[in-house]
Amino acid sequence: MALRHGVGLGLGFLALFAAAPVLAKCEVEQIAELPVTMVGMRPMVPVKINGQDARLIADSGAFYSVISPGAAAQYGLKPYPIPGFYMAGIGGEAALSVAKVKSVDLAGIQLHDMEFVVGGSEPGGAGVLGQNVLGFADVEYDLEHGAIRLMKSKDCYHANLAYWAGGRPFSMLTIEEHSPQQPHTIATVELNGVEIRAVFDTGAATSILSLRAAARAGVKPDSPGVADGGYEGGFGRHVTRTWIAPFASLKIGGEEIKNTRLRIGDIGDVADMLIGADFFLSHRVYVANRMRRMFFTYDGGPVFNITPGKVVDGNGAKLALPADNAAKPTDAAGFSRRGAAAMARHDLAAAIDDFGRAIALAPSEPRYLLQRAVAYARQKQKGKAQADLDAAIKLAPGNVDARLMRAGLRYQDDRAGALADLDAAAAAAPQAADERRRIANLYSGLDAFAKAIAEDDLWIKYHPDDSRLPVALNERCWDRAMLGVELGKALDDCDNAIRKAPHTATFLDSRGMVHLRRGENDKAIRDYDEALTLDPKIAWSLYGRGLAERRKGMKAKGDADIAAAAAIDPKLPVRAKALGIGP
Repeated sequence: MALRHGVGLGLGFLALFAAAPVLAKCEVEQIAELPVTMVGMRPMVPVKINGQDARLIADSGAFYSVISPGAAAQYGLKPYPIPGFYMAGIGGEAALSVAKVKSVDLAGIQLHDMEFVVGGSEPGGAGVLGQNVLGFADVEYDLEHGAIRLMKSKDCYHANLAYWAGGRPFSMLTIEEHSPQQPHTIATVELNGVEIRAVFDTGAATSILSLRAAARAGVKPDSPGVADGGYEGGFGRHVTRTWIAPFASLKIGGEEIKNTRLRIGDIGDVADMLIGADFFLSHRVYVANRMRRMFFTYDGGPVFNITPGKVVDGNGAKLALPADNAAKPTDAAGFSRRGAAAMARHDLAAAIDDFGRAIALAPSEPRYLLQRAVAYARQKQKGKAQADLDAAIKLAPGNVDARLMRAGLRYQDDRAGALADLDAAAAAAPQAADERRRIANLYSGLDAFAKAIAEDDLWIKYHPDDSRLPVALNERCWDRAMLGVELGKALDDCDNAIRKAPHTATFLDSRGMVHLRRGENDKAIRDYDEALTLDPKIAWSLYGRGLAERRKGMKAKGDADIAAAAAIDPKLPVRAKALGIGP
């Protein structure tokens, strides 16, 4: 396996000593440092797959490194099936195959004939870097400073491996034995006084608790203070409903988070909780796999990215924020990574400052301009965001992400410019690219439905097991219904979407429109009734139901529904008439 290539690539030694008594000198060797850029709440590691640039999510919760079917097609890989082999996670199970990559460049280390599991949903990059790389020795997660370090330790059983902590508080947890049969980082934590098993999972953007564990801690979806959390997708092909729930206490080692809120939902059978990238972004973590220990310090910010809570040590004292003694960035890439971590923590001012420094050091690199544009857009500084995007696109006209973001900014005021950007993005994106969904969605919003359908077709072809497939099927159903073409295929798409995610208001709204276009007024009204029961403010459902009612001779009811739709969206009647959908 590729892991053998990492041995002997030490980048330096760090001597650590136990507190007292000193039993032996502890030595820690850094094997490699992986640069990490946060994209939202996803820790991305740059790699080259057969010489082509790619990004993998650093996923400590993945037992093996995985590449998505779409990315496998994009990079020309030829997967071979493994009968009866599945991976489970949020979203259910997914059938898997394996592909061998001739060459992978990982932080300057050349790995040859590296095998990747192929399957599941598009994770936000080409795939994930799993425990066959992250867990073969020790690993340090320092997401705040844009790094994951692969480490080796010797004679350190009695040492504090949170070597960066100095004199400030650190926590230590005993973790379960790490093996090929159990590759995850799992420890017991305490929720509302109840012990639960938690997987420390950088691949989960936000931490999530199982419904069973929440119930053991006294919280259910219908408990007081629990709110709807929407649907979450994961590795498998399904989506799962979640809720946001209050908890009095979560103790992780010597650290306690009081009065916090956690997402709860069905996460499968691996553990009771996934402690995700939100935790890792607010902590620096060292996992000593052979010693079965994990060391960490609280480095500031909300622990679970929902509400800050109160973070205290084991004695109940609030943890003070540490002085930042980490090495400061010295190059553009370093400032970019630190800025991305700041943006993930919603510290936009710090992010913009760091991205500005990166741009000053590397003015010809469009990536940093795009990062700052995202930060400006989140600050609602549209003019500055568009100026950065203009500069980025001038440097790299085929940059798909920049084109899509600028199309989004132009969406309301410059339809022609937005369409031009979408056309350029569609021409530049690989056929199997995940960006096809975003392109389709934006085309649809601009009423360019034929172009949207072409993008839908490509995305669905290359993402048959993706957890977002029901949404994509619904979007293609809607696009066909809006054009009034291939209505039988549109109905099949909507039916499939509703089977995968029943009682979804937008899916029922789309199928109602298909029935309306087909002259099936009773069926249209039934779908619209259910959609409006779930969400009374869907303007298209009110409008479509009004049309169906008028066609059935219920003029007063129809007129009332159409008026209610116009009150929500005054432009809808004119737009509908232009599409041939009118009284």
